Amino acid sequence: MGFFSRLKESLAKTRETFVEKIDQVFTGRKGIDEELYEDLEEVLIQADVGVQTAMTLVERVRKGVKARNVQDPARLKDIFQEELEYLMGDKISPINTNPDGPTVIMVVGVNGVGKTTTIGKMAHNYKEQGKKVLLAAGDTFRAAAIDQLEIWADRVGVDIIKHQEGADPGAVAYDAVHAARSRKADVLLIDTAGRLHNKGHLMEELRKVHRIIAREMPGAPHEVLLVLDATTGQNALSQAKIFSEAVNVTGIALTKLDGTAKGGVITAIVTEMAIPVKLIGIGERMDDLRPFNPKDFIAALYGLNKEDE
Repeated sequence: MGFFSRLKESLAKTRETFVEKIDQVFTGRKGIDEELYEDLEEVLIQADVGVQTAMTLVERVRKGVKARNVQDPARLKDIFQEELEYLMGDKISPINTNPDGPTVIMVVGVNGVGKTTTIGKMAHNYKEQGKKVLLAAGDTFRAAAIDQLEIWADRVGVDIIKHQEGADPGAVAYDAVHAARSRKADVLLIDTAGRLHNKGHLMEELRKVHRIIAREMPGAPHEVLLVLDATTGQNALSQAKIFSEAVNVTGIALTKLDGTAKGGVITAIVTEMAIPVKLIGIGERMDDLRPFNPKDFIAALYGLNKEDE
């Protein structure tokens, strides 16, 4: 089964709460009235699209109906899909790279979102491309985080820079940047802590790590990738805002899209955050983390067919 088929399968629950419920709003209506638009907005909010994005979508549908003088509610399905495609765009945003090498990617996000797994899968993908990859265990507050990243390093077959639990994360970043240079690594993936219960301290620590990376390698980090968990719905949007205030987040990896009914949150992330979604994760397999293609995502969300990659 190709990636598109797996994506379509993984969005089954989101399809139920998003596409099917929206279709129900348009079905069996005698005409297009204010109640229809209110019902559409309510369904979108319940599908974790978010209030702001829901209002924007409904307003665009309203204008589309007026511009085309549509009378039949059944035609709203196509108009809605067109407006959703317009809002999501069709641009694929690749991970930023450093042509002069190494590419330094700082990975941020709260604990439990799949940060370490995302790093492991990225390392695997880069290694498959023939690149030399180095990992850095910058979450020094949890021994488990260091151990987990070490397991991934062994599994993928890449080197890891680590210090003892409780060490200064800035020192890990410093050593990792210098090791990446001296070992002629193509990609350096730096893990970071994600303890939101001590938000102020965590954000200052992330800023410090960012400053050290930038000082030791001008232009780095070339990507600050924020990992978000799709199953948390609107909480993912709140996390995106918090991390964006602390460091210049350049891209988002949305994980755990498989088995969640809250995949609609990706619409809010794309339209409200002005930060590109660069990667999506749909399962446990090594190759279940892929670049985010908005057109493919909407096609899979609607259960349409497409040639597998």
